[in-house]
Amino acid sequence: MSLKVYNTLSGKKEEFVPINPGEVKIYTCGVTVYDVNHVGHGRSLIVFDMIRRYLRYLGYNVKFVRNFTDVDDKIINRAKNECVPFTVIADRYIKEYFQDAENFRIEPADVEPRVTTHIPDIIDFIQKLIEKGYAYEVEGDVYFSVRKFKEYGKLSKRSVDELIAGARVEPGEKKKDPLDFALWKASKAGEPAWDSPWGKGRPGWHTECCAMIFKHLGETIDIHGGGLDLTFPHHENELAQAEALSDKPFARYWIHNGLVTVNGQKMSKSLGNYITLKEIYSKYEPDILRLLVLSVHYRSPLDFSWEKMEETKKAYERLKNTMEEYEILKKLPEKADFEGHLYDAVAKAEQGFYAAMSDDFNTPEALASIFGLVREMNILKDRAVKEGGISKKALESYKEAKDVIHKIGRDIFGLFDSLQPCIEKEELIEVAVEKTAELEQMEKEEKELIQMLIEIRNIARKQKNFEIADMIRDRLSEQGIILEDTPVGTKWKKK
Repeated sequence: MSLKVYNTLSGKKEEFVPINPGEVKIYTCGVTVYDVNHVGHGRSLIVFDMIRRYLRYLGYNVKFVRNFTDVDDKIINRAKNECVPFTVIADRYIKEYFQDAENFRIEPADVEPRVTTHIPDIIDFIQKLIEKGYAYEVEGDVYFSVRKFKEYGKLSKRSVDELIAGARVEPGEKKKDPLDFALWKASKAGEPAWDSPWGKGRPGWHTECCAMIFKHLGETIDIHGGGLDLTFPHHENELAQAEALSDKPFARYWIHNGLVTVNGQKMSKSLGNYITLKEIYSKYEPDILRLLVLSVHYRSPLDFSWEKMEETKKAYERLKNTMEEYEILKKLPEKADFEGHLYDAVAKAEQGFYAAMSDDFNTPEALASIFGLVREMNILKDRAVKEGGISKKALESYKEAKDVIHKIGRDIFGLFDSLQPCIEKEELIEVAVEKTAELEQMEKEEKELIQMLIEIRNIARKQKNFEIADMIRDRLSEQGIILEDTPVGTKWKKK
């Protein structure tokens, strides 16, 4: 079935047709790295992780780029307060970001560019806008002439007359028109700066993403994403610059996720009402927040509360327990006259799931289909337990239902990665001995093999089979491989 997505630019759902058949280029605005990440950041990460996974499931080759803004007024001010270079602040919170992303199983982007590593690209982009007459320089600052781009406001649905009413010139600004915005800012004493044709300075926020998109994805991309609060002025200003320069559509589809609120008020650091991602995963499995985010349509507001986290936890446990109860059914005697199976329910659930997902990534409806299947699984399970047996066909249909839920949850929703198969001690020993022996001959498969052994060791540790875990560690050590258990997983290095 065809995929429909809501396009902020057109204000309606449209059939998704990528620029190049079979390929999708996505850019989402990343974090400004001056502080830890909160649930609002987490929602955007989870939403676009889901979108990327579903597009990949549909067979598209997805190239995904998400940036870091690593020089900014907030970063500079924090660096001044802590008496450290701005790079220390940026590096610290980029590291924090990667830890949060790993904990919530957000897949890394294909490219994760920093603003400070793209200064020449940004300068070149601005210079071309000046040459085309869309930008001008005043005493080291460079501004974009909004009125020269006749379609300004088409993304946010704001008219220039409406914008003029609320526009003002900040102290120290030298722009010709209150609507104009900075592409390059002349340096101030004590601030980071780079050489440019207009003197030392640094990029304006709105021009960074354009230059990085042009470099890594080209002048027209399939999807530009981000939080709803970025629609204006950030994305509006991006669109104006990019299309003024290229004379081409900047993005075919603009996708914006709704905001996270607390008691109806936007969650933000400035309001002090935010919950950090670290606080979430110190109390709950990562799957709980993922499931809460996916239980609300990505374009709708998500009002966060600990009560909702508890409700979601119960729903997640019901989902997980239903899959695990296959082990109970396997132990029941075979009962040939047991009536019923789940094949029709599985087909109905799959059809409902993919129909919902293809309708603008409607995850609440998709989850409703999954939980409908869970309900049917529990009815069959309860009846089998009551009757003291189950037919082979019914048991196999239960397994198929379990496998479908696990595959959908893992591959598209990013759930269940923590559910490891139960491996007996003897099997662990056999696999571990076999794989450690292969280390002596490893060449290209070295990294993959070591990672496999680490995963086997982690399973053994979870099952408290420390004898096996220690044996793997010791065998690897004999081959010159040192393991280090860290809060974000097991790392390895050569002696």
